[in-house]
Amino acid sequence: MTFQPAVTVEKILGQIHQKKYLLIAIQREFVWSPDQVRTLFDSLMRGYPIGSFLLWNVTPDSAGKYTYYDFLTDYHEKDAPYANKAIVPHGQGIVAVLDGQQRLTALNIGVYGSYAEKKKYAWWNSSNAFPVKRLYLNVMADADPDDLGLRYDLKFLTTEDAAADASGHSAWFRVGEVLGLANTGPAMMTALQSRGIDLNHLASYERLNALYEALRSFQPINAYLEEGQDADKVLDIFVRVNSGGTTLSSSDLLLSLATNQWTHLDAREEVRSLVQQINTNGSQDFAFSKDVVLKTALMIAGIDLRFRVSNFTAVNMAKVESAWPEVRSSLLGAAALLSSFGLSARNLTADSVIIPIAHYLSVRDLGDSYLQSTHHAADRGLVRAWVIRSLVKRGIWGSGLDTLLGRLRSVIGESGQHGFPGTPIESAMAAIGKSLVMTSFEVDELLGLKYGGQRTFPVLTLLYPGLDLTHSFHEDHVFAKSRFTGKRLISAGIEPSDVPAYLDRVDLLPNLQLLPGLVNIEKQAALPAHWLSTAFANDDERHQYLHQNDMQGLPINLDEFLDFYNQRRDRMNARLRAILGVSEPPSTAEKSPT
Repeated sequence: MTFQPAVTVEKILGQIHQKKYLLIAIQREFVWSPDQVRTLFDSLMRGYPIGSFLLWNVTPDSAGKYTYYDFLTDYHEKDAPYANKAIVPHGQGIVAVLDGQQRLTALNIGVYGSYAEKKKYAWWNSSNAFPVKRLYLNVMADADPDDLGLRYDLKFLTTEDAAADASGHSAWFRVGEVLGLANTGPAMMTALQSRGIDLNHLASYERLNALYEALRSFQPINAYLEEGQDADKVLDIFVRVNSGGTTLSSSDLLLSLATNQWTHLDAREEVRSLVQQINTNGSQDFAFSKDVVLKTALMIAGIDLRFRVSNFTAVNMAKVESAWPEVRSSLLGAAALLSSFGLSARNLTADSVIIPIAHYLSVRDLGDSYLQSTHHAADRGLVRAWVIRSLVKRGIWGSGLDTLLGRLRSVIGESGQHGFPGTPIESAMAAIGKSLVMTSFEVDELLGLKYGGQRTFPVLTLLYPGLDLTHSFHEDHVFAKSRFTGKRLISAGIEPSDVPAYLDRVDLLPNLQLLPGLVNIEKQAALPAHWLSTAFANDDERHQYLHQNDMQGLPINLDEFLDFYNQRRDRMNARLRAILGVSEPPSTAEKSPT
């Protein structure tokens, strides 16, 4: 590896536009915000170093083995957020950027391009939601001291925002136009004068000159060039230099290698599209990552589940590409299934749970009919019970994930052809220290879950499974939280000494239930007994609801809340112990004062 002579921003951007520098597919997408771009240019204008770059000189013999992308010039959050594939002529070598993509892309956008992001509160499909902005320097004034710590007032503006005012004065100079100045003397003075700026205002000249020097004279681009053609070595270098900052995820590396080795499909586009679909396909929104999608692909394709370079061979990537239609349909089905369980990004405590579910759907070749067919209702119930229990039990989806997924793949492959193999799965999990059996202590910990907690919704669905969660359900306080302030409780006749106990327990599980979204909104702050008298048509329905939700003896007034809380907690404790198979004696749990 050799150190290259420093060059100017103008020169490196010129080489980028001549396509002498390209991005190898191993790079992640451009992720910098406008503020990061502004800060980079401010650093350049102040003469600060911006770090070294890492380049790879790919010879003509090796260049054809990889996929490359151009640098983004005009970023558009909706229409053009990604770089386009580059075409490298046969027999031509290339210099690939291994480290520095974000900085070089930011420079390119700031000098030659534009940045269009959605306006706050604008509708995504509105015609004016994504105004095109370019980077400008205010030559008349410095930045606000509270603006990112910048010295120079650099902003992304539309053409209209940067236009001259009614008097003909224009303080905004487009950054890219500095490359068109013939010199820092008469040409710069003419540029200022054309904007109605008084040439005796020396500070304006100094600001524009600082921009000129930063892009055309200062040489901040220092680079190391790797000449070797050993791809494994280059990948190792790449991962190491990307260990700081925004860490390169395993899926970024795998996706890059898949992009290079898939022959019929564009791996990058396929994965992007699938991630977006599974996150928005059902009645609930999720936040699954590329890691989950690619790990599922390895599982269904029968490949070693570990993210290791040695697993990313052409043979293995061919298996993944061949299995991709199955991967796609199984993941979409699994996401829809999890959504039907009422799970979402807000309460799904472990995204990895979707991987074995997708594998199960794949093994049985279960299509869309599985999600709603009464024939499969019992099987869906088994899947749901296992999923929820694995989510509420701590330590299942953390360390040792690849080992766990490997065991689940084997069990589902051997025993899952005709139905969900819940018992064999639990036995296999227990054998590697991932037992779903809980202790009395763990049950007590679940009873202490709070409103809005990530595991609260799953535990409530475990306790009270007879809900159609394909519709929106909310966590709701049995006794409305708005009534639980010191002043309101005392006004309701609660002894001041009991107020802390009321406040401590209002958000805990024994005072929570699941209600359909509209019903919850209509209920508002009504006392539960009053709400029940209007929410159900007759006494039988009312009594059935109370029994199904462990609310027997629901009091009319707040003064009996602590007794109700303790009694419901005991019933929930017994119900959870039965569901979770806890056979040991109950622990001595602290109760509310009565």
